[in-house]
Amino acid sequence: MSQEAVGRETLTREVVVANSQGLHARPADMLAREARKWQSRIELVADAQRADGKSILEVLTLAAEAGTRLVVEATGPDAQQALEAIGSLFERGFNEHERRES
Repeated sequence: MSQEAVGRETLTREVVVANSQGLHARPADMLAREARKWQSRIELVADAQRADGKSILEVLTLAAEAGTRLVVEATGPDAQQALEAIGSLFERGFNEHERRES
């Protein structure tokens, strides 16, 4: 397999929206900012709906409520690292617990 083919492999990770208010503007902005750090194409899939992870507006169109399962797809040379970073945001609940405590 050529190096170019390896860089085009699509990797996926399932995540769950843990935020009580869902994927609203602040976490959608955090997600889009993180996604834009990576060369890979980042997409979020909810049922039959697909959104560009680098676009806050497209992420918001998913209207992902608390408990929604999403599949994050990353295609490109840094796909694995991008998935790990984005998955971490979901695992931490986009740090919303820190905002409530302060």
